[in-house]
Amino acid sequence: MSGESPLRHPRISHVSNSGSDFGSKEDYTSYIVQVPPTPDNNPASLSIVLCDIDPNPVTVPTAPGDTDSGSSCKDDEPDQTDLRNSEEEEEEEDEEEDTLLYKISHPLTRIVKISPLIIALYRTLIVVRVVSLGLFLTWRIRNPNNKAIWLWLLSVICEIWFAFSWLLDQIPKLFPVNHGTDIEALKETFEPSSEPDKPTEKSDLPGIDVFVSTADAEKEPPLVTANTILSILSVDYPVQKLSCYLSDDGGSLLTFEAMAEAASFAKTWVPFCRKHNIEPRNPESYFGLKRDPYKGMVRHDFVRDRRYVKRGYEEFKVRVNALSHSIRRRSDAFNSKEEMKALEKWKHWKIRVEEDQFKEPRPALVAPKATWMSDGTHWPGTWAVPCPHHSRGDHASVIQVLLDPPGDKPVMGRGGEGRTLDFEGIDIRLPMLVYVSREKRPGYDHNKKAGAMNALVRASAIMSNGPFILNLDCDHYVYNSKAFRNGICFMMDGDGDRVCYVQFPQRFEGIDPSDRYANNNTVFFDINLRALDGIQGPMYVGTGCLFRRTALYGFNPPDVFVAYEEPSGCFDCCFPRIKKRRPATVASEPERYIDVEDEDRVDISLIPKQFGSSSMLVSSVKVAEFQGRPLASIHSSRRGRPPGSLTGSREPLDVAMVNEAVNVISCWYEDKTEWGINVGWIYGSVTEDVVTGFRMHEKGWRSFYCVTEPDAFRGTAPINLTDRLHQVLRWATGSVEIFFSRNNAIFAGRKLKFLQRISYLNVGIYPFTSIFILTYCFLPPLSLFSGHFVVETLTGSFLVYLLIITLSLCGLAVLEVKWSGISLEEWWRNEQFWLIGGTSAHLVAVLQGILKVIAGIEISFTLTSKSSTGGDDEEDDFADLYLFKWTSLMILPLTIIILNIVAILFAVCRTVFSEKPQWSNLLGGTFFAAWVLLHMYPFAKGLMGRGGRTPTIVYVWSGLIAICLSLLYITIKNSDIDGGWFLVT
Repeated sequence: MSGESPLRHPRISHVSNSGSDFGSKEDYTSYIVQVPPTPDNNPASLSIVLCDIDPNPVTVPTAPGDTDSGSSCKDDEPDQTDLRNSEEEEEEEDEEEDTLLYKISHPLTRIVKISPLIIALYRTLIVVRVVSLGLFLTWRIRNPNNKAIWLWLLSVICEIWFAFSWLLDQIPKLFPVNHGTDIEALKETFEPSSEPDKPTEKSDLPGIDVFVSTADAEKEPPLVTANTILSILSVDYPVQKLSCYLSDDGGSLLTFEAMAEAASFAKTWVPFCRKHNIEPRNPESYFGLKRDPYKGMVRHDFVRDRRYVKRGYEEFKVRVNALSHSIRRRSDAFNSKEEMKALEKWKHWKIRVEEDQFKEPRPALVAPKATWMSDGTHWPGTWAVPCPHHSRGDHASVIQVLLDPPGDKPVMGRGGEGRTLDFEGIDIRLPMLVYVSREKRPGYDHNKKAGAMNALVRASAIMSNGPFILNLDCDHYVYNSKAFRNGICFMMDGDGDRVCYVQFPQRFEGIDPSDRYANNNTVFFDINLRALDGIQGPMYVGTGCLFRRTALYGFNPPDVFVAYEEPSGCFDCCFPRIKKRRPATVASEPERYIDVEDEDRVDISLIPKQFGSSSMLVSSVKVAEFQGRPLASIHSSRRGRPPGSLTGSREPLDVAMVNEAVNVISCWYEDKTEWGINVGWIYGSVTEDVVTGFRMHEKGWRSFYCVTEPDAFRGTAPINLTDRLHQVLRWATGSVEIFFSRNNAIFAGRKLKFLQRISYLNVGIYPFTSIFILTYCFLPPLSLFSGHFVVETLTGSFLVYLLIITLSLCGLAVLEVKWSGISLEEWWRNEQFWLIGGTSAHLVAVLQGILKVIAGIEISFTLTSKSSTGGDDEEDDFADLYLFKWTSLMILPLTIIILNIVAILFAVCRTVFSEKPQWSNLLGGTFFAAWVLLHMYPFAKGLMGRGGRTPTIVYVWSGLIAICLSLLYITIKNSDIDGGWFLVT
């Protein structure tokens, strides 16, 4: 089906949940939904009408005494027996209501307290270090080194900035907290009739739309993405409440057909996981486990089932890995036929012109090198050989429903001796799976990942409209099948309607045991974000985040409370308020069903301007808002929804809905709307995740940090030095963009708490620390070459201050390790890479950010490659660690290493052979240089490669740097020193 087809109603056919695997032409026939290029598909003006949502869509059963009122009204004077029976019935009703109220108001989350002694010591050490830093800086300013005033001045400026930077990072850590969830209470509240071995027909849990993003099939292998999709389809969550959307921003046929293969294999994999409670539910990770797979399995047929599924998965991998070859071979065959047809058409035209002397346009002799689908039509996305309307930045919209929305009733599998897999009593339904590739045209700013996410938000609002959205990168799979339930606990708890998102920590696989380059980022995920959870909530960090849809839409949190807060005085901006709940009484229960219309935060008149011209999209807003409310109870907001309101059937998916979904992912749709400005993911930064979370916190929303056991999600991270530096460069560049934009925390509103503001301010400021880090790393060689130190003499006061500051830092590190659960080695690796990144990627990010502000130069970044399963060196799981790729980011750290080593050798030789050796200056400068080299050790080890085989490029740059240092030394040697200033002759 060509991308230029003039059809107004796109075709649609789904991959059903039953039938054979993909493999024949019939399986792929008519499987594309797409529309013609803009502006032909621009719909006419729409009349937008919003209907209010009935707060009681499901009738709440009334009490027996209310329904059978005629028995007490037959006679004008009821006897005493009727009155006693009526009183007994009312008492029974009250007991039932109390039981129901208890189930509804049962807390789904709890605070897991950290040891008060550890927290007290931690805060005390922070105060001690702040005081000692203040005294030390005061002493340093009052005691200049007159022999080398330039050295003293540089060091003092750097130390003042380091103290300021440390305060920005440390102060938000004053209130660390751990939150736990109760998924059993969640199940009892929302699925009270469910049994452990039986699927639930009527679940009151809200729907979740899962977004998976990919952009390049070469750097993000389809097999990795397919495993992520399979892990999502098999999670422990009601099937009918789950939908999965894959955003292929590259428009690749390879990714599309890999997802079709995954949809086929899911019919076997998902029931197998449900039958045997498989963990993890990523096939590649599960079959690659090094532990005993049979431990704890009780079913007698598990061994047989596992062998069959594993064989099926190996065949699935072979098919997926061979897709690129099969697509290329298929396309070559079709293109050859098209070229023959074009040649025949040209010959026929030539004969007609020669015989009839008839003038008509000359037909093309060469057919375009198209990419073909199995049904014999052109792929409307990106072709292997790009051409107009079929390149990475110029292709039509594509939407395909690979797995149909499941029904409400469980579909049990069949068993018997004649079947290979016995799924009797197992629900074989699968969640809806949708492939989405948004339209791209030249002249439009598609806004990278943020634009792709917003396209998914609009398409999913029309097709499934789950009130909650979970976004994952293509290499981050579901490791804990109950993770979705853990996240929903925060959303459905008493004050859950004020929660904008729940952030899960990022955990990684395939990282070397020593974590040489701090790829795990445990200090950030287990210390910084956990500390923010005690203020207003963690930042949004790009993946593994469960959003409230209405928060993404840019609405403010609700202001109707039943729980009240005691004021905390002038420290309210710094400390979380202490919340207390009013006593629960049966008399106040009817307030649970009150919908306060005059306090509705959804301004209907502004919705069309904000969201665009789609009436279906606008109509879905209030539906999502209502379905996302927690259950109404006296302990929660009065805006809660009644129990059982989400147990009904979902709206069926039809062609008109899919057609409208294709319409809203067109590249023109966001014109003159607030998408990317106030609605959805925010545009304008390569770190759109931090900006999006900041905007929500600025409106007064609350977020939570959900740490589960086992980990909720796991992914991959670059473990070689080059990719790691480029990753850090991208993050730092985004932070600089934030600093120079209106998203700077300085300009945030009053709803952002003070400590939360400090944390966001640190996000924008930390790259600028690289200027002072670089200067400080050059101070030791300058000190050793000149024979002077940052202080005139090593006095007792200087050493005491230095000792207190160092010991307090070590004490803080030990206590952070205690309350966060990380190891000291992880903390130290983070410190080392902080210096490495500060002397390389962070400095370049500052320069790029300044160039963008001054000259308007746009910043581009390289997509981080995701390692696929099985590399070239299959015997070494960490072969990628030794992969060396030279980058200009390595020049400055390499210079620092060489300069400090040469300076130490020079100073030692000079002092030893000097008539009046200055041992104190040598000792101070050598200790200073050794501190720098100790932090640079992982970088130096990365340059050496495997087994010390240092790449040639390192020797070349080392020689160039050595020549520059020699010339610098000669210049300094021939200069005069007067009053501590270098006067170059």
